Amino acid sequence: MSDEQMNDSTFNRLFILMVITMTVLTVIIVVIAAYASSDVNERLDARSELENSASIKERLEPVGQFNSAESTQAAPAASAEPVVLSPAEAYASCAACHDAGIAGAPAMGDKAAWSSRVAQGIDTLYEHAIQGFQGQAGYMPAKGGNAALSDESVKAAVDHMVQAVQ
Repeated sequence: MSDEQMNDSTFNRLFILMVITMTVLTVIIVVIAAYASSDVNERLDARSELENSASIKERLEPVGQFNSAESTQAAPAASAEPVVLSPAEAYASCAACHDAGIAGAPAMGDKAAWSSRVAQGIDTLYEHAIQGFQGQAGYMPAKGGNAALSDESVKAAVDHMVQAVQ
């Protein structure tokens, strides 16, 4: 055999040995990576399950309470003292509906929408605001849905809204 043939056969053997070695190393790295990631995945799954349970519970918590005229009459009286606020502070509870005209609420400062209501008299407005009212135009929850307001605060808020249209 010549030197040239010897070099070719040596190259072929070394090349085959190199390919086999790289294949074996690749398999070893894949096995190690699979083993390592399974441990991480188990920990992530346990943590994810806890987080999902907590977030589901948080999302299912009630965000508020709706009190209709019937339910507020049947409910026991609250033990806390009602909150007395200034007219502007009390109106903040009303603003959610009365600023945007939601649920048929007459918008603050809308003279046309308030004219028929003001014509009924201030005592009727007070009664509807404190006890709640279901009319053709919409629904007014008792105390604007804020049971913590005192009757005086609700009356002050009504006066504040009526003054805006007169």
